[in-house]
Amino acid sequence: MAHIVVLGAGLGGVPMALEMRNKARSEDQITVICDNPTFNFTPSNPWVAVDWRAADQIKVELAPMFKKKRIDFIHASAEALDPKKNTLSLSDGQTINYDYLVIATGPDLAFDEVEGLGPDGHTVSICTTDHADHARKKWLEFVEDPGPIVVGAAQGASCYGPAYEFAMIMDTDLRKRKIRDKVPMTYVTAEPYIGHLGLGGVGDTKGILESEMRNRHINWITNARVKKVMDGQMIVEEMGEDGAVKATHDLPFKHSMMLPAFRGIKPLMGQEGLVNPRGFVTVDKHQRNQAYPNIFSVGVCIAIPPVGSTPVPVGVPKTGFMIESMVRATSHNIRALLDGKEPQHEGSWNAVCLADFGDGGVAFVAMPQIPPRNVNWASEGKWVHLGKIAFEKFFLGKVRRGVSEPFFEKMALDMLGITKSK
Repeated sequence: MAHIVVLGAGLGGVPMALEMRNKARSEDQITVICDNPTFNFTPSNPWVAVDWRAADQIKVELAPMFKKKRIDFIHASAEALDPKKNTLSLSDGQTINYDYLVIATGPDLAFDEVEGLGPDGHTVSICTTDHADHARKKWLEFVEDPGPIVVGAAQGASCYGPAYEFAMIMDTDLRKRKIRDKVPMTYVTAEPYIGHLGLGGVGDTKGILESEMRNRHINWITNARVKKVMDGQMIVEEMGEDGAVKATHDLPFKHSMMLPAFRGIKPLMGQEGLVNPRGFVTVDKHQRNQAYPNIFSVGVCIAIPPVGSTPVPVGVPKTGFMIESMVRATSHNIRALLDGKEPQHEGSWNAVCLADFGDGGVAFVAMPQIPPRNVNWASEGKWVHLGKIAFEKFFLGKVRRGVSEPFFEKMALDMLGITKSK
């Protein structure tokens, strides 16, 4: 019998555990460890933050779902990892031994890297559902006394789609309330241009998103480095191509949501051979760490080098399609090791994204995610908004039932109007 531990229970960890249960032998034990008792559907956080969803609507209790699937669940956080001894020390005092470990924690949110950033400072966040629920309360206060908004992503961020989504969703909500004319809005981003997305753009995301922002009267500052955030005021440095400060902007606001940079969680930081200097797990093409070959990693917590150099640090996103392919490859590769074979499966690392704008949206498919690509496609329309609603319903239903079949690949192929048979 082998003990396979999955650390984390988000968009990577939950599918990983379910897929591993399907691929592992019947006698193998699978344990999921997470500091949250619920699975939270992160893509719906922007809706929560403008009161279009209640936080409880996008949560699923993990323990009963996992129990039905013969998966053990421990509600605790990891305090320390000893990869040489194959042990995890937990916040509840337990020490867990593992034969194989899959790290699927997602990131630590580095709000502290910018003075005044984050829910403990002067901006709100949609990175977690609890953050989004806090942002909802601030939003309901804001719409009673509206004013300027600053929204975007700080230097080092590696997830830009939600920032664009939230800017557009706020715009849509304000127009529905008939107070959009009272709210100047500025989009601030580390990206070198609108629509870069940490991917060097996909299709014509630059043209599509610039046009959308012009139509919605959203100003923007790119190559932006947030220097400091104070109560109602953000200092932003706009960097030139040579890396020098080109202009400094003093932006007043009454409401602000800025995505932070990501880094690895504290138990991973400084683990030589396991993580890079930012604490992201280094993996080979089989999702396997080379220093500790019984450790795999999937999702946002893995290390991927940026797409080219930019005046301000811009990270690479890990989208649902990419994470799904990592999960499938990892489950096959751990099963191979259980059978005394070497890993052979590789994740496709393709990207598919539905960015909802409240009354429309943009979808893109990048195959592979990092250019040059075989498929480099983007489109827009009302169908994206409707697709995102259907996606939420489908994925939450999947988690509630404990089903692990792939979804993102089918969605990408459907959007492109092609099938595997072709």
